[in-house]
This record gives sequence, structure tokens and C-alpha cells, in this order.
Amino acid sequence: MSNRTESNSYTVIFTIVMVVIVGALLAGIATALSDRISENRKFEKQQNVLYAMGVNRNKNTNLGEGDVTFVPTTEVKAEFNKYIKKQVVIENGQATERNLIENPLSKDETGLPLFVGERNGKTFYIIPVSGKGLWDAIWGYVAVDKNLIVQGVFFDHKGETAGLGSNIKERFYMDDFIGEHLLDASGHFQSVEGSKSNADPENKRKEDGKIDAIAGATLTVNGVNEMIQRGVGAYVNYIKNLNE
Repeated sequence: MSNRTESNSYTVIFTIVMVVIVGALLAGIATALSDRISENRKFEKQQNVLYAMGVNRNKNTNLGEGDVTFVPTTEVKAEFNKYIKKQVVIENGQATERNLIENPLSKDETGLPLFVGERNGKTFYIIPVSGKGLWDAIWGYVAVDKNLIVQGVFFDHKGETAGLGSNIKERFYMDDFIGEHLLDASGHFQSVEGSKSNADPENKRKEDGKIDAIAGATLTVNGVNEMIQRGVGAYVNYIKNLNE
């Protein structure tokens, strides 16, 4: 009996010691990698902002064709500093400069973050957006010009269905937004949405506020529509006032 008890005690003690050792090792690794993980997240955000304003490494220049290719991480910081001229937080119609890459808004802050870029003599307002897809979070950036015409977008997701909702981050979907008018003929915000009844497969009508939806991804597309309507809509008056 004593041998069995001693054996059981040894097993318990050995297990506890191993759990403590493994836990300490994992904590050490996580601490050692935390700086690199943080740096990679900053690079990713910079890549996404630049992509929305058309700064990327896409090999195929035809809209809707080819793969999404970002500025490499080895170059993205320099490219970001080259094209992004200002980062601000808008609150009560006033803009305060702030480094949104190094110091993003917390969940408790109520301001609107905005990136202002310049490329080929043109000003881009790059708006962060976020929402809910079918399964989980979706987010992205919408770049517009002074007339609130979309110049480019980038979307991503956490867990949308492969081959369906996940296609929001493919070029055939994102490139359709380019050139879409966010204001109607009367100058009112109409947003732009994926629609099953678009009846414009070549997307030649850029003033109607519609692009083709993704077949089989209704709830994900609805989530994108909602986050653009809500997210971009919050910036409309500010951008219009800048250019009056």
C-alpha cells in the first residue's frame, strides 16, 4: 500500500513540477516574442492602409484580376512614411494629430481615427471600418478622395467561410469598389453596398452605390454593407467640410 501511495505522490509532484516548468517556458517565450508580434501587427496595419490607397505590389494591374500582394514588411515603414502625410483623431468636428500606428485608439475612446495620404498629387482619406460578419469580426479600410469617391479598399475577416464570405478580401470583390460614388446626385450620403439585384455585372455604373454581392455569402456581405454605411458615414460631414 505504501509503495502505491508513494508512487501516486511522485506522479502528482512530477506532474505539478512539469506544469510549472512548461508554463514558465511558455511565458518566457511569449515575453521574448511580444515585441516582434507587436511590430508585425504595426507592419500589417501599415500594409493594409497603403493597400487601400493603391500602394501595393500587385503584379496584375487589371482590376479584379490577380492576387493581393502587399508592400513587403522590409519596405512598409518607409513607404508608409512616404505616402501617409497625417494621422488624426476627429472629435466634435476637430482633428487632433496622433500616431495611430504607435498609439491606436482604445475601446474607451470615442474619436474617429483617420489617415490622410498623398499619391500622384492626389489626397486620400483612409477610413478604418469594422463590423460583424457571419461568424466573427470583419474590418478594413476605405480610401476616398475629396469628393467621397472610393479610391480603394481593403477588407479582412477573422473566421468567414472559406470560398464564400472569405472572398471579401479577394481582388475581384475589393476592386469593384474603386470609383464608386458615396454621395448621390443631390450630395447626400448613399454609401455603397453589395447587392444581388445590382444588374450591372461589369460594374460600369459608378453613381448608383451598388456592386455585385458575393454569391452564397449574404450575411458576410450584409456585414460589409453595414460597416461601410455606419463606419464611413461617420466621416462624411468632416470630409465635406474640409473641401467646401
